Amino acid sequence: MCTRPHPAARKAAERFLAANPGDPATYGTVAELEARAVSLLGQVTELPSPNGYVTSGGTEANIQAIRAARNLAETDNPQVVAPESAHFSVQKATNVLGVDVEFVPTDDDDRADPDATRAAVCEDTVLVIAVAGTTEYGRVDPIPALGEIAHTAGARLHVDAAWGGFALPFTGHDWSFADAPVDTMTIDPHKLGQAPVPAGGLLTRDAETMDALAVDTPYLETRSQASLTGTRSGAGVAGAVAAMEALWPAGYREETERVLAEARWFAGELDARGYDVVAPELPLVAVDLPERLFDALREEGWRVSRTRRGEARVVLMPHVTRETLRAFLDDCDRIA
Repeated sequence: MCTRPHPAARKAAERFLAANPGDPATYGTVAELEARAVSLLGQVTELPSPNGYVTSGGTEANIQAIRAARNLAETDNPQVVAPESAHFSVQKATNVLGVDVEFVPTDDDDRADPDATRAAVCEDTVLVIAVAGTTEYGRVDPIPALGEIAHTAGARLHVDAAWGGFALPFTGHDWSFADAPVDTMTIDPHKLGQAPVPAGGLLTRDAETMDALAVDTPYLETRSQASLTGTRSGAGVAGAVAAMEALWPAGYREETERVLAEARWFAGELDARGYDVVAPELPLVAVDLPERLFDALREEGWRVSRTRRGEARVVLMPHVTRETLRAFLDDCDRIA
C-alpha cells in the first residue's frame, strides 16, 4: 500500500536524510518542516488547528492514539473497542500497552457495526476505533455514529485513515475531523500521499493529547519528546511536506478520480468473467479467484494477497495503470 514517491518528495528526502526531528531544538529547520507537515495534514483532514507529528507509519500512530487514551483515562482497566476489520497494529498496540481490546463484528458490508460497538463499550472503555479505508476491502466505517457512541460512553474516538486518508476528501464520505467528533487520527503520507517511506502521521484535536504522550529528555536540547521513537530521519518529514505541497488538493483529486475509475473498470472486467467481486469503495478490489489461479498468478510474479475470507486483494496505488490491469487480466484468461 505504498507507491513511488513524487519526484519533489524524493529530492526533499535526500536533503534531510541526516536531520533528526526527534531533537527539534538542535534541528530547527526540520522541526519547522514537521510543523508544516502537520498543518498540511490538518488541511487534508479538515482540522483547523492540528496537533501531532510525522510518525514512522500507521502502526506507530495507532499505538500512540491508544497510549494517549490510556494515559488520559481514569480507570485501572482500560479497554479499547475496535471492529474486526481494524488493522493488525491494534493487536500489537494493546499487547505492548497492556490494554484490553474487544474486536466486534462488522456488518454484511464489512463496516463496523454500531449496534455491536454500543453493546461492547463499558465504563472501562477508553477508546473506540473506526477505520476510514480498511486494508482488506477499502471500506469506510460509520464514523459519526461511532463517535457518538464513544463520547456518550466517556471514551475517545480514533480514526485509522492510514491508507484512505488522501483519497477520502474527494469521495463524499463522512470521515474527517469536520464530519465527526474525532479525537485522534492516523493518516500516512507514504501511502496515497506519495511521500517516501517512512512518513506516517498522527493528528490530535487538542494539545492535551500530545502532552499525555510526552516524556522528559534531560540530555537533549529539547526538554521533552512526545514521539514513540527517539531519533527519526528528517527524510520522511521533508518528503511528506514536498509531496503535499506539490499535490494538495488538485493533484490528489485527479489521482483519486483516476484510480477509482480504474478500480471500477477492473471490477467490472472481473465480474464479466464470472468471478465474484466485492464492489470497490476506494481503489481496492477484492475478488474470489480459484485457488489454482491465485497460486499461478503468484508464480507469474503478481503481488496479490488474500483477505481473511480468502478473496484475492488488488490495491490500485498511483503507480498502477490500465496497462498493468490489462496484463493481469490477460494472465488470468490465459491461466484459466
